[in-house]
Amino acid sequence: MSIGLSLFAIMACAILKFAVTAQLAGISLSTVGVILMVVGAVGLLVSVWLILAGRAAPEF
Repeated sequence: MSIGLSLFAIMACAILKFAVTAQLAGISLSTVGVILMVVGAVGLLVSVWLILAGRAAPEF
């Protein structure tokens, strides 16, 4: 996941969590939004870590 995609996922899922009031039988959209926000945050952290790890590697 790239940084931009992670930020987009966090934004879209925050909208799902806080702004959507629709109800589906058997599915909590609020819970789905929280789960996907966590996945986006983990993707953001991994992307930043990979970028920083690539810069710290010594060049031979």
